[in-house]
Amino acid sequence: MGLWSFVKGSGKKLFGGADDAQVDGAALQDEIKELGLDASGMEISVDGDKVTVSGEAVSQEMKEKVILAVGNVEGVAAVEDAVPSAAEPVFHTVEKGDTLWAISSKTLGNGARYEEIFEANKPMLSHPDKIYPGQMLRIPQA
Repeated sequence: MGLWSFVKGSGKKLFGGADDAQVDGAALQDEIKELGLDASGMEISVDGDKVTVSGEAVSQEMKEKVILAVGNVEGVAAVEDAVPSAAEPVFHTVEKGDTLWAISSKTLGNGARYEEIFEANKPMLSHPDKIYPGQMLRIPQA
């Protein structure tokens, strides 16, 4: 459980792209469904630019993917994780010039393990080279 900060002006556009566009919980739910994530048992609530994910997740992996799916949306500044779990998620914010290889070297100790990060972030990632600064990625743990 915790509070995860995201880059509010970065991410997938769901709310029309206007600076004053309000984050919409229904649109976030639709995004989760569109990505094929199983958010059954979890609730998504919105307060301004902060999203809270609560309830019970089907798995630690699914909880982390839902947090990233709603956080990596333009207009979302923070996601509060109110779903109980035994392990704390490990995320990495992409910086300018980052590649999955470099992120894997830094976080997993071996660049050749970049495919593990790519797989851990599907379906939000469609290709290993399609990452952008400000995007938050899930780092798989053993």
